[in-house]
Amino acid sequence: MKKTFLEINIKALEHNYFKIKSKIGNETKLLGVVKANAYGSDLIVIAKKLEELKIDYLAVAYVSEGVRLRKAGITTPILVFIPQVEDIEDIVKYQLQPSIYSFYFLNNFNFHLKSNNIQGYPCHLKINTGLNRIGFNEEEIKKATEKIKSSSSIKIISLYSHLAASEDLDEQVFTTNQINKFKSLSEEIIKGFEKKPLLHICNTSGVINFPDAKFDMVRCGIALYGYSNSLKLDLIPVHNLKSIISQIIEIKKGESVGYNRAYFAGENMRIGVIPLGHADGIHRGFAKNGFIIINEKKAKIVGNICMDVFMVNLNGIESKEGDEVIIFDSENNAENFAKIYDTISYEVLTNISERIHRKIIT
Repeated sequence: MKKTFLEINIKALEHNYFKIKSKIGNETKLLGVVKANAYGSDLIVIAKKLEELKIDYLAVAYVSEGVRLRKAGITTPILVFIPQVEDIEDIVKYQLQPSIYSFYFLNNFNFHLKSNNIQGYPCHLKINTGLNRIGFNEEEIKKATEKIKSSSSIKIISLYSHLAASEDLDEQVFTTNQINKFKSLSEEIIKGFEKKPLLHICNTSGVINFPDAKFDMVRCGIALYGYSNSLKLDLIPVHNLKSIISQIIEIKKGESVGYNRAYFAGENMRIGVIPLGHADGIHRGFAKNGFIIINEKKAKIVGNICMDVFMVNLNGIESKEGDEVIIFDSENNAENFAKIYDTISYEVLTNISERIHRKIIT
C-alpha cells in the first residue's frame, strides 16, 4: 500500500563514506556523527552500516542516543558531545566516552569515578577556540588540564575543538586563527601526558576547505548523508522523502484553500491533498514558494501548511489519487528544499518526524 515514507539509501551512505575516506587518507581516523536520529534518518540502521564499514568512532549529542546504540549492539567507541551530569551513571554503565567541556561536568564526573574506584576512564577534552558554545576557553584550559592530570580516574584520549565558519571562505582568517589556537593550546596541554591524545577540529567543511588541519581525526556528519558546501566530494543524498496524492478536490474560481483562507483560486482548479504537514517537519514557510514533483512536473503549494497535510495545484499535471509525489530526493534535494524558506539542509533533515515510515534501500 502506498503511503508517506522516507527512503534511506544505504548504498549512498557507503558511497559517501568512501568519498570522505579518499579525501582524508588512511592515516587519519574518521568519526561519524549520528546525533539527532542520524540527521533525521534512522540512528540504528546508519550506525550499524558505519560499524560494518569499520568507522573509527561514532558521536552523538546526548547520552540517551548513545544508550540506544549500545542496546542495539553497537560496539564502536561513542563520543558524547554534550553529556549531562544526571546521565553520568549511564555513561559508565554503557561505556560511552564523554566530552569534558565544563568544570561543572568535570567535577561531578571525576567524583563519580573516584567514588566507584574507576581508573583511567576514556574522555575527550573540549577546547573553545572561538565558536563560544561549549568547551574550556584559553583562560580556563590550564586549570582544567591540571585538575585532570591530578586525577587517576580520567584518561584524556582526545583533544578537540569546533570550527565556527569553515564553510565560509570570507571567514578564512578567523578559521585559520581557530586552527592555530587549537594547535598551540594542544601542544601545551599534552605535555605531561603519558600517551599523546588524538587531535581533531575539522567538520565536513573543514575537511574540504582546510585539509591541512585534519590532524589525527576528522568529524563528518552532513557529508555522510550526502551534503557539503562543495561539489568536490561527489556525494549522494541518503534521504528521499516521498508521499502520495491522498485526495483530489475540484474547486471553482474564487474559492479559498486551507486555514485562514490563505489562498484564493484564480481559476477552476484541481487541488491535490498530500498527507504530510508541519508535524512531520514540513515547515510552514515552505508554503510561500514551495513545490513538489508529481509525474516529473512541479506542483506548487497552495494555502497554508497544515499539521498533517498540505495542498498543491494539479492544473496541467496528469495525476490521480494514489500517485507518488517527491518532496525531495537526490535530484531535487533537501538543500534546494531548504533554500525555499531560507534555512539549511541540517534543519530540513533533522526535522523529519519519526512518525514517517522509514524504508531502507540497500
